[in-house]
Amino acid sequence: MLLTLTWAAERGLSLGPLFLRYYQILFFAGFLSGFYLMRRYFKKEGVSQEILDNLLIYTVIATIIGARLGHVFFYDWAYYRQHVVEIFMPWKGGLASHGAAIVIPTVLYYFARVHLRPLGKSYLWLMDRVVITVALAGALIRVGNFTNSEIYGDPANSAVETVYLRPVLDYTEQYFSALVSDVTFVPTGNSLETDSLSLPEYELQITPADGVEIGSLQSMVEVHLIPLFNLQKKDNRHLFIPEDAYVQPMEGGKYRLLAYGIPRLPSQLFEALGYLLIFLMLFFFGERGHLRTEGRIFGLFLLLVFGFRIAIEFVKANQKTFEEGMALNMGQWLSIPLVLLGIGLILHSLRTKNS
Repeated sequence: MLLTLTWAAERGLSLGPLFLRYYQILFFAGFLSGFYLMRRYFKKEGVSQEILDNLLIYTVIATIIGARLGHVFFYDWAYYRQHVVEIFMPWKGGLASHGAAIVIPTVLYYFARVHLRPLGKSYLWLMDRVVITVALAGALIRVGNFTNSEIYGDPANSAVETVYLRPVLDYTEQYFSALVSDVTFVPTGNSLETDSLSLPEYELQITPADGVEIGSLQSMVEVHLIPLFNLQKKDNRHLFIPEDAYVQPMEGGKYRLLAYGIPRLPSQLFEALGYLLIFLMLFFFGERGHLRTEGRIFGLFLLLVFGFRIAIEFVKANQKTFEEGMALNMGQWLSIPLVLLGIGLILHSLRTKNS
């Protein structure tokens, strides 16, 4: 065991009355980096800055709408058909990259016809360049998912195992702020051996709210925390508290409680690294002249990104309950046609070059 990373940091930064999530920062950093890379391609090809500005607007809108609709219809339609208004609230719920993968090319097909066809540039010319920036944005977004403690891997011991304790802190802050003013997780260096996992031990150092005594804290643990955390399904579980756990006093008016984290694979970081390598590969191929063969870079992007997505899903926790028991989850099924399309584009580009 080389490292157990305890992720309990805040999800963002407080800027006066605003709270800016790291995910939002990284999301827009992806667009910004893509904008500068596309400016390089457009300038090299003699396409105006005005067209690039329009492209940014089209892409941002298509990404947000597509990713939102992808989450709604692919992962949570049973909920949203009963809460239609919330479809238009992307801060509630989530986003799904497969929805963006469908809507972005569709919108950019219209963009290419209106803005690029008069310049002699085709739809595939545009997509070959856009997807290079998308691969980089995908890497940044997955880092954002890590900071958000979402889309994590299955429970597993590994050299880079991660315990996501931010959801536990969120729960205590939301429902027990009247009893607890602060909770800090301190690794003890010990572990609890189970049949399948070695669970790292933590000392929960609890700072009570004013006037709260040990009996109220013990009741909170027994009545609420133990049943909640111990009975959660494995895809959402982050903490185990023994049934006989007791709150004990510490110096300085604090209390301590021993509990055990659920170690997981940090699959978001694996994905981020994978997408970064794909970006570097596509960028290198583009610099080596493959952009001159239309559709090849676009095809490689679809093959590599969604082929990698199929593979990485095998070590990720299910995002939704309905995926339990499925041989392939929703993300994998949605990736298969995109991989096939990528292969088709690559074969088409090879035939075009040889004709």
